Amino acid sequence: MITRLSVFILTLLIFAAAGIKAQTELINAGPMTGYSEMREAAIWLQTKAAAVVKAEYYPVSDPSARHSTGEFSTTAGNAFTAHLIADNAEPGQVYKYEIFINGKKADIPWELKFQTQELWQWRKDPPEFSFAVGSCAYINETVYDRPGKPYGSEYEIFGTILSKKPDFMVWLGDNVYLREVDWYSRTGILKRYTHDRATKELQPLLGSVHHYAIWDDHDYGPNNSDRSFRNKHHTLEAFKLFWANPSYGINGSNSITTMFQWGDAEFFLLDNRTFRTPENREFGDRTILGKEQIEWLIDALASSWAPFKFVCMGGQFLNPAARQEVYSTFPEEWQYIKDAIRKENIPGVIFLSGDRHHSEVTKLDRPGTYPLYDFTLSSLTAGISLAKDEPNFNRVPGSLVEEHNFGYFTISGKRKERVLKLSVIGVDGRELYKLELNENELK
Repeated sequence: MITRLSVFILTLLIFAAAGIKAQTELINAGPMTGYSEMREAAIWLQTKAAAVVKAEYYPVSDPSARHSTGEFSTTAGNAFTAHLIADNAEPGQVYKYEIFINGKKADIPWELKFQTQELWQWRKDPPEFSFAVGSCAYINETVYDRPGKPYGSEYEIFGTILSKKPDFMVWLGDNVYLREVDWYSRTGILKRYTHDRATKELQPLLGSVHHYAIWDDHDYGPNNSDRSFRNKHHTLEAFKLFWANPSYGINGSNSITTMFQWGDAEFFLLDNRTFRTPENREFGDRTILGKEQIEWLIDALASSWAPFKFVCMGGQFLNPAARQEVYSTFPEEWQYIKDAIRKENIPGVIFLSGDRHHSEVTKLDRPGTYPLYDFTLSSLTAGISLAKDEPNFNRVPGSLVEEHNFGYFTISGKRKERVLKLSVIGVDGRELYKLELNENELK
């Protein structure tokens, strides 16, 4: 028999469920886990309209120990994005989190978690960890794309990355592709970021894997863009709004340069656009990174004790083929950096690059010292560029991959015997190439 009380309770449940659904529908993209440190982590979110948002989180080992980030108001002025800081965390913990919008919990059907980094120094060997690397994520939007066959495809690769359960992911640029309709207005730039970040196949990956990013020409401006781009201040603003790196710029510069540690590895995230000389300048200094950024990089590498020091930039560093977007077309600066690594006797340097719409490993043998490696990992979803006939005579045989892919790395082993393993993985999860390096091979 249905009583008035049971009807009342049922009505409350229906309204509660409707409220949860309404809050969930206010989310445009995310949540995304950003940087991780030992005592805090970042959570990013974008709503569809102005809202007050926060995250509540708790360690999986003790669900009763709940904490909350501060509340943040999303507005049109910040593209309805929020950066929430979980700052009541302890080292080496895995936390689950929940999103609240306008005071009500959002029902998100995939796993939401973040982790804080482990305090291992002076206590034990460094932890084993894994990370994914990719670049060139073109998301179609037919009305603004060039006519013809869609340039982006196989978005299911984001699910394949998640299935590998990396601790974090490094995005190596061309993470969005600004179009002609976007370049010259703040409105267009923010609309492109908003559209691409909302890709449904991407959302579960954002929610439980930490993300770090650099940019390349297409998320900075037009194709092959340089320091002359009029709207670089707007694309820098968009980058800061839509990513959650630990910092942006060095010495007060308006750039994306930063670094982070994970375990005993260090990652140096470089800006190869803001200071870049136009390719066709014939007089004056020719630069990609600029003197200040280069000196910061060499200082940071020289002071690092990490067995693997990953230098991350959009374009290839070691490919000697003379073509646009490759560092060898700026020979003086290219040689200066290589000479500085040798003269300062810096061990363990590895370059990570994207841009090329294919993957390959370039190895530069250096008599009297260890070889330098450049792992180029591209493309996630953008069209493939064939390169088997390109004269990269430093390409490691068998390493060329001409299909959509990403890099999956693990670092493991005892201190001073750390082992780096790279697997290049296809959309369907197949291993397309693999390489293993011991830290002692890079000394």
